[in-house]
Amino acid sequence: QAELGINEHHQNEVVSYMRFARFKRGMCLKTVDSCFQDLKDSRLVEETFTVDEVIDMLDGLQSVVHSEVESELINTTYTNVLLLRQLFSQAEKWYLKLQTDVSDLENRELLDQVAEFEKSEYTSSNKKSTADPIKPKLAPLNDTGSELLNKTVAHLQEENEKLKTRLRTIETQATAALDEKSKLEKSLRDLQMIQGDQKNNANQDITELENKVAALKSQFEKTLNDTTANQKFLEEDLVTTKHDLLKVQDQLSTAEKELEKKFQQTAAYRNMKEILTKKNEQIKDLRRRLSK
Repeated sequence: QAELGINEHHQNEVVSYMRFARFKRGMCLKTVDSCFQDLKDSRLVEETFTVDEVIDMLDGLQSVVHSEVESELINTTYTNVLLLRQLFSQAEKWYLKLQTDVSDLENRELLDQVAEFEKSEYTSSNKKSTADPIKPKLAPLNDTGSELLNKTVAHLQEENEKLKTRLRTIETQATAALDEKSKLEKSLRDLQMIQGDQKNNANQDITELENKVAALKSQFEKTLNDTTANQKFLEEDLVTTKHDLLKVQDQLSTAEKELEKKFQQTAAYRNMKEILTKKNEQIKDLRRRLSK
């Protein structure tokens, strides 16, 4: 089977259009044949005709055939315009600008390739129709793989924003815990200084002060342990959140690569690359903030 150099889905669409064109072509040929048959049935009823009568009949036949062929050619042009309109409308949803090369429409090598493809497709379809009845197929959804990929990218970006918000909250809590720890350490140093200054006092005062210091130290150690445990929990949660963020960033990068790979064969690749570049700059900015 001759190939057109496109993927299977698009080739099936081409086959569908070629079947439609073959049907319209057959209808046009039947119309032309009926014009000749009508002339035979209505005018060729005598055995001999004059030159003027023959010219008159041929002129009438020419007018009818000319009108039928012109009408079919105009209809074919309008049909092709509608087909191009469908393709351009789908492209404009992605802000793409498709281009056509009209010179290729007269490329004899490409035309022969299409003719060979139609011939092989028609032959294979005839064999398939005689062997097995054609099963009906479900109509394809309007949503394409590109639209699904775009939805995935949007979802990953939303998850990325949620993780960034959660990371900022955890960083704020960790900062508050460190501040509390600093205040408790300062209080301990102040108590130790007070303990050194009161060494010359009476033994009773020293004992009472030592008891107070011991109680405060015990309370401080308890509070410090609680703060350390809370800080450890926050650090672990922060690490987990960073891992989730990196995972989402990796998924986002993979999705962007797939999207770039999908469009890199089109003429609008530069436009999409600018959008992907802006996204990469946002990811770099987030990595710099995480590094800080």
